[in-house]
Amino acid sequence: MLNGNTAETPPEFIRKAFPRTWYYPKLNLVTWHPRGVLNDAFADQIVEFIEMEERVQAAPFDRFTDLSGLTNIRLKVDHFFELGRRRRAVRQPVKSAFFADKPVSFYIAQMYEMIMDKAIIEVRAFSQREAAAKWLEVPLQTLQPP
Repeated sequence: MLNGNTAETPPEFIRKAFPRTWYYPKLNLVTWHPRGVLNDAFADQIVEFIEMEERVQAAPFDRFTDLSGLTNIRLKVDHFFELGRRRRAVRQPVKSAFFADKPVSFYIAQMYEMIMDKAIIEVRAFSQREAAAKWLEVPLQTLQPP
């Protein structure tokens, strides 16, 4: 039972139209929990969704991507780098955390972190959800899969 302590009270969220995405207005945070295979087309869709959200949101928002639900990653290296170049053009100072519980997805997240080095979007890869929550300054429960 909740005792009114805000640390235990789940933050309010809005389910977004893109699959498995939620927006937490009080935290200025979008979370994404993809499932299945991450390929070039899927990556393009999420970038397009984020770019649309950047245009319609009144304020910049941080991002959290939970890669633990992926069964496979099939990104072409040149396409991956192109997406990084595209995202480096963003001029909103935000944080983007990637949580990965498997070595391959963690390595991909680290590569993206390196591609985004010195960009306005600050990207970090995490192998512990707790560390991502601390870095984003949000309650851990916000980053749990739905």
